Amino acid sequence: MSQSFDPRQGYDQNGRMIPKAYDALLLASFGGPEGQDDVLPFLRNVTGGRGIPDERLEEVAVHYRKNGGVSPINEQNRALKAALEAELASRGINLPIYWGNRNWHPFINDSLQQLADDGHRKVLMLGTGAYSGYSACRQYREDLGMGLLATGLDGVVEVDKLRQFFDTPAFVQPFVQGLRQSLLNVRAQLEEAGKGDGAIKIVFVTHSIPLSDANVAGPQAIRDTLSENLYTTQHRAVAEYILSQVEEAAGLEHSLVYQSRSGAPGTPWLEPDINDALEEDAAAGVAGVVVVPIGFISDHMEVLWDLDTEAKDTCAELGLAFDRVATPGTHEAFVSGLVDLVEERLLGADGKAMREGRTSVVEGGPWFDVCRPGCCEKRALDGTLRPTIAAVDSQVGVPQP
Repeated sequence: MSQSFDPRQGYDQNGRMIPKAYDALLLASFGGPEGQDDVLPFLRNVTGGRGIPDERLEEVAVHYRKNGGVSPINEQNRALKAALEAELASRGINLPIYWGNRNWHPFINDSLQQLADDGHRKVLMLGTGAYSGYSACRQYREDLGMGLLATGLDGVVEVDKLRQFFDTPAFVQPFVQGLRQSLLNVRAQLEEAGKGDGAIKIVFVTHSIPLSDANVAGPQAIRDTLSENLYTTQHRAVAEYILSQVEEAAGLEHSLVYQSRSGAPGTPWLEPDINDALEEDAAAGVAGVVVVPIGFISDHMEVLWDLDTEAKDTCAELGLAFDRVATPGTHEAFVSGLVDLVEERLLGADGKAMREGRTSVVEGGPWFDVCRPGCCEKRALDGTLRPTIAAVDSQVGVPQP
């Protein structure tokens, strides 16, 4: 085992955690309603503490209402859980998987209680956010920190997290394959429309976040080295890598845009919005676009509504050919690669990690197992900092003296 590990802390100076004999994996996600009666309670959970009236929430519920009140994210998480279980079993790894959500059943606190009742004491969390940032990483660490305290399980159950996986072959390879096919699809649409020589643009898209969140993503030491915020930097790096792997994309214009902005109109969020950008692209002579949703791991409601409905409709109005690359979902490379990340952290029979080496395809990776002090820090509405797991300064979910 590397001498750089401090056995008193359990991690080295680069935030890499010593391998452990974990006995359960917790898949942590956002959650979503599963019927019309669930929609408002779900949205109240999402906006908890902000005092938004139900009438306003109904205005943003339209995409759920039109889908029978059902978000596809829950079924997608069930499918991912099943695929991960099958991959673990194929490798002879006995690691039961539990699933817990931030905003709907099964809630994280309930899942924590269940895994503890089942006798598990060392848990590894797989959050479904690929990138660094408050919503993608720290908020899940807060959910687990507050959950351990609320259930009385702090000091009983240890909880660590898998590193962010934006930079792994597991995450990017499905997009590489999808981009190749979508370029063919858009070219075929243009040929059919008699615009075979029309310009194609590749539009990478991710979830917009408040500018204040973007500016504090990651630890200060890394932020100080960047020309723009870390959240955007990581997405640009992923986009550039994907392009480098697709010969058919050579010479094509590309951009990074954002979707799903919410919150108060006066609060600055990352821009441009995809629909505004598409209007500018059409005015500049673009004939067709391939939309690559690199900010998401599955085709959940925001992908199906914001991209496959609103952005697609915008393209139709503008006369642009349109095709959208699929998210990783349960792609074989994605599932296998996630289990590779688990193996990085599991203690083998020889006392070392089951998998040596940490693969990263972009500059800035691999990311930390143990987050730096103040990483992605965001105070609650009452001005306090919530407890977190899996950070240098965490006080919950850690081994007891």
